[in-house]
This record gives sequence, structure tokens and C-alpha cells, in this order.
Amino acid sequence: MDVERYRSDPQQDSPDEDRSPGDVLDTLETNERVIARAEARRVLLLARFAREGGVRESVVKEVAGRVRWTPHRVERTLTLGLDLTSRLPCTLAAFRAGMIDQDRARAVSEPTGVLSDVQAGEVDRRIADKLVGKDPAQVRRAVRQQVLAVDPERARARREQRSLEVVHQEDGVSTLVADLPTEVATALYARCDRIARQQRRQGDERTVEQLRADVFADLALRESGTVRAPRTEVFLYFAASSLLGLDEQPGYLAGHGHIPAALARELASRPDGVWRRLLTDPVTGHPTDLGRTRYRPTAALDEFVRVRDRECRGIGCHRPSQRCQNDHTTGWAQGGTTNAKELVGYCERDHHLKDLPGWKYEVVDGVPTITTPHGDVHTNPPEPLHEPLTPEPDDTPPF
Repeated sequence: MDVERYRSDPQQDSPDEDRSPGDVLDTLETNERVIARAEARRVLLLARFAREGGVRESVVKEVAGRVRWTPHRVERTLTLGLDLTSRLPCTLAAFRAGMIDQDRARAVSEPTGVLSDVQAGEVDRRIADKLVGKDPAQVRRAVRQQVLAVDPERARARREQRSLEVVHQEDGVSTLVADLPTEVATALYARCDRIARQQRRQGDERTVEQLRADVFADLALRESGTVRAPRTEVFLYFAASSLLGLDEQPGYLAGHGHIPAALARELASRPDGVWRRLLTDPVTGHPTDLGRTRYRPTAALDEFVRVRDRECRGIGCHRPSQRCQNDHTTGWAQGGTTNAKELVGYCERDHHLKDLPGWKYEVVDGVPTITTPHGDVHTNPPEPLHEPLTPEPDDTPPF
């Protein structure tokens, strides 16, 4: 694509410049219907592939690798497609016609996921004429009302499914998501809000939003009447030069990603942090050894592989390697040996996937390589822990 030409063409920049605002709104509405129909086709194609592709776990990973989605996104979209094609015919019809988009279709699928097929079908029929003209929140509210109508015990079961989840965002920030009984969540928020507003009245210059978040963290971390700073174990990867303030290379927090050097220094300076010596090759930036004084060699090798890999080496998976299983690429029974080149870290799901028919996991020239049942090949070369001191040699011929 000639990007500069596109940018310099005023007709391309403003294709609807001569249209009235009403015409633009009409076109926008038409485009939304076209996009919705395309979304429906995508969802149905995924559902069809799943029905013909065998084991669901295998389907999710193979699709994620081909279209570069996260496995979580594939899983959600696949669930939507299977629900629509097997349990929710009215919602599917509206989706295929472009009358509702994927968000509103999901607003029907997700709340009914806890129901039997018969109950889900009943909810689908009840809300068939309530989908058009509503936003996703309104659709979800209407569906929840019908879910409780066809399954009065649903609320009790749902309250038993309380959970806590951390969702990593950008720039060193993560979101903590807690599914709690309504009265508990409401009381917790009210307490944080009350304390935050009291501190604000007393002259605290933080915003109410900042105070609510800080109060919540203080309450959660309080032990024996005092607030303890979060413990920082070094699954924080950080160049010594940046630690000393000589440069600003970002740190890497396992399970989250890169964080600014200033934040990494703050975490590293906390008194209860635990540091381990990690030696890297200055030319490549890859780890070569993990300092150890208390582990026997097999445990040291296991820890080294986890530090080297940082994350699961499976397709589209970013679980921290500390929660993974180090596995022999060549099985022990097939002559595999226990060394750093043979060991690769995979999470429990990917560890199971490599034993399914059609999947091939191997290390080629030191790079983990995965071949899917339909022949896609995915490589996952390790990223250096810091920028190499000298550039890699350029093998490109001069002519």
C-alpha cells in the first residue's frame, strides 16, 4: 500500500465531506449492519470449523495461531458461535440479518450459558422481539430478567461462583475483577467511597477515584493493623544499568509485560523484595546462568528455564513461566536429555495439547517450533532480556 499517497489524497481523507450530517448518520447505520453481518459470518465459520476440527482445545489453539487472536478471544467467539447455532435460533437470525451486532448477540449468549438447552431456547424465544433498538447493556438486562424467570434458582448458584481475577493492562496498571454477591460488593465499594471522601475533606489532594483505589488496596493489604507493601519476588527482569539509574531500559514483570524503568526501580527498592543474580550474554541479551546458592542442580536448571522463557511458549499464551511446567521436547523414553536446550516451559493446557493427535512440538535450532494438525508452523524465539550491546551480524549480501 502506498501510505503517503493515501494520506495526501483529500478525497481519501474525507470521502463523505460533501454529505449532510443526516446522510452520514444513515451511512454509519448501514455500515454497522454490514459489519454485523460480517461478524455473524466470522462467528459461524469458527463454529463450523470447531464442529469439524475435533477436540475443542486443539481448535482454539490452531485458530489463535492462524488469525493471531488470543486463545481467550477465540474461546469466547467459539462459545458464542456454538450457542447461536445450537441453542439460540432467534438471536442467530437477528445477528445474520445485521439487526444486532456481536456485542448484543453475546449479551444473550453469556447470561444463558448457565441454562440447559431447553431453558436457553425458552429465553431466546421470549426476548426475540426485544433485541432490535437496544444497546448491549439493555439486552443483557432483559435477558437476565428472563433467565431468572425460567430458572429461579439461578441466583443462588451464581452467588456460589464468586471469583477473583487480575487483568493486566498497559503502562504498569492491572485491573482486579471480583465477582461477589451484590450486597458484599456494594458494601465494599461504599466503605472505600466513604473513607476516600473523608480523606478528601481532610485535605488529601488525590482525586476521589485515586483515593477509592488506594483505600481498597490498603484494606486488602492490611495485616495486624498495619499496611504491608506488596512483596516483589524477582520475576521482575531489569538491567543492572537501569537499576543504577544509568539508563532507562524498561523492566519486564512476569505475567504483565514491560513496565517503565522508574516503576521497576521502585518495585526493586522495596525492603522485602527478593533478588537473584541473573547473568546474560551482553551481545545477545539472553540469559546464560542463574546465580544459585541453595538449590541442587536439577532445581537450579528448572528455575533457569523458567527465567529464560518468562512466559508459556505455546501459541498465543502469556501465562508466567512460574505457573508453567518445564517439559522435555524429546521425551525421556525417546532419548531426550535433561538440559536447558531440551527443556521448554508450557502451561498445563499447552502441555496437554502437545500430546493430542496432529500436534508436533519440537526445538529447531534452539527455537521452540509448533506444527498444528492442519500444517501451520509457529515459532517462538526467545526475546532478549535487554538490548544487545552490539547489533546482530547482517547476513544480507551487499548486492
